[in-house]
Amino acid sequence: MKRIALTICALAAALGLTAGGLALADSHTPASSHVPAARVNHRHAATYKAPVIHHVWIIVLENESESVSFGADSPAPYLAKTLVKSGAFLKNYYATGHVSNDNYISMISGQPPNLENQSDCQKFSNFSPNLGTGSYGAQRGIGCVYPSDIQNIATQLDAHGYTWRDYNQDMDADPARDEQATCSHPAIGQTDASQEDTPTEHYATRHNPFVYFHAIIDNAALCDSHVVNLNDLPADLRSASKTPDYSFITPDLCGDGHDSTGSDCIAPADPGGFTGIDKFLEAWVPKITHSPAYTKQHGLLLITFDEASTSDASGCCGEIPGPGSPLPGLAGSGGGLVGAIVLSPCIKPGTVSSVDYNHYAMLGSIENLFHLPHLGYAQLPQETYFGKDVFTNTSCKPPPKKNKK
Repeated sequence: MKRIALTICALAAALGLTAGGLALADSHTPASSHVPAARVNHRHAATYKAPVIHHVWIIVLENESESVSFGADSPAPYLAKTLVKSGAFLKNYYATGHVSNDNYISMISGQPPNLENQSDCQKFSNFSPNLGTGSYGAQRGIGCVYPSDIQNIATQLDAHGYTWRDYNQDMDADPARDEQATCSHPAIGQTDASQEDTPTEHYATRHNPFVYFHAIIDNAALCDSHVVNLNDLPADLRSASKTPDYSFITPDLCGDGHDSTGSDCIAPADPGGFTGIDKFLEAWVPKITHSPAYTKQHGLLLITFDEASTSDASGCCGEIPGPGSPLPGLAGSGGGLVGAIVLSPCIKPGTVSSVDYNHYAMLGSIENLFHLPHLGYAQLPQETYFGKDVFTNTSCKPPPKKNKK
């Protein structure tokens, strides 16, 4: 973390960037000509129609490169062998930045990295001043908590009558932290105490992207009912009618592999590293794939990593820097090659795709499934969305029509 913080400070100093954002400029499009958030950029739209998918789940793991996670000698055999054989392996799937928080933000909003979330938002700070948006709706300036007019997949789903929930393992597990039981986050301007976990709680605010949007946290009733503990998921999976259309699942710092087995992630009950990843996935993936919403209403489960090793700053898909940072990957154009797995009744087991994707492409692909416009950098012209290379089960028939809530 210290090395990354020094790199960010050096970049900021070299370019004259300040936390207040006064020296920032969008090098791609003047503010007066930014692309509206409602723009839809359906590459392949004229030749491909995605199958009807009624429920989406996303599980995000931490900080590993594709060559290690999915290699022949992967230390996570359930991930690398069992799950890869069960669905589609996207071997050229890239993260969009370094370090963690900026990737999570990109996954749900298409907003590019800025110098504050590239340092994992040590303080829960607003964009100050609010300089508006630039090209593709990217928020200008530096900050962590986005203004209320910046959309994300949750606000889109709400506006179009779909349901969503954000499940977070270990939220409010340690009474000494004095956190909220739901919608847990620091107060604006306060230091984020969850940057360091404790022996009894491994929840990290920085891995919960939904609380970084005023459009969500300023509505306490909405946030409390939608940003919840992972313990709520089993009850929601019991019936298709109760299962959200969109679910984002964040393991704790042991289950996502961020922390290694040691003083906080104690094996065998609560291991970290790849052992923790496999333990988490073995427990939760079958709950999802055996649920009525997945089996009877064409579910889709995507599993990926937030970023690769920080030594890999490669990117793809025409990714460009945002107005708040010159380099999305600190030392390069992206967050490195991480790989991803997609499971669905509409995918033949053992499918392998070599198409280039990244977190923006994933967001755009999910927006396509719900017939939503693309947000932020999901609109970039070179982004490609999930198509025939992923949805390989051509006998997948539309399930019964699901009424919107």
